Amino acid sequence: MKKVWMTALAVAPLWLAGTALAADHTVIEHHHGDGNKHTHSAPADAAVKAELADAEVRKVNKATGKITLKHGEIKSIDMPPMTMVFGVADPAMLEGLEVGDKVKIDVKQEGKNYTVTEIKKAK
Repeated sequence: MKKVWMTALAVAPLWLAGTALAADHTVIEHHHGDGNKHTHSAPADAAVKAELADAEVRKVNKATGKITLKHGEIKSIDMPPMTMVFGVADPAMLEGLEVGDKVKIDVKQEGKNYTVTEIKKAK
């Protein structure tokens, strides 16, 4: 009996760690045209990452590849609403944007730099 308890005590931390890891994952389900589907899990922050933040264009500087945005909360980088200047991953992203445009954005943080990695006009 003592051996059973020792085994249970040894396995319990592994089981708890597994459930904690499972809680940090989101299940993604894919449907295929042939009626089949399969699922897999992805880190929970992938779901947060997929959510684009609302923003309004305040200034576009194509020469420097920067854009000033008044934005709502950017959950992917845990940033509260504010107005600030961002670099863009590709200067071509600035084409067609004008002051006052409502947009949806995603931002990546590298150190103290924030870069818009996705921007599209809001519908």
